[in-house]
Amino acid sequence: WKYSGDLSYQLIQSMYSIGSGGLFGLGLGNSRQKFLYLPYSESDCIFAIIVEELGYVGGLAVLVVFGLLIWRGVRIALRAPNTFGMMLATGITGLIAIQVFINIGVVTGLVPPTGVVLPFISAGRTSLIMFMGSIGVLLNISRQTRAV
Repeated sequence: WKYSGDLSYQLIQSMYSIGSGGLFGLGLGNSRQKFLYLPYSESDCIFAIIVEELGYVGGLAVLVVFGLLIWRGVRIALRAPNTFGMMLATGITGLIAIQVFINIGVVTGLVPPTGVVLPFISAGRTSLIMFMGSIGVLLNISRQTRAV
């Protein structure tokens, strides 16, 4: 913490944000870090803000929702009617899973900062539109599924 003004500033502020949330958080909109201290809080570090405002319980809920989405994507891939559908569903699901892992890894200090957004949550219309389109493709593949 001695040289907190250099390259590790964002990570340190992210850790402060996660730690100050506690079990149930400070309440929606009551984050202190997003206003003055945490750079890119609306995109790169949105998970830290979620944990600060909703607590560890809210962070766990976000992880559970992403886990269910990834599980459903794997299930769609396994039931795809052909090889192309299976590979496409696997790729889309893998892309979402990797982006979730990288974003949460950056916020918690497990992965070096990269600028990868948290799907469906981070600010940015381009990524939101792309992920919504990807989910649309997954839904189309699931409509054509075969019984396993």
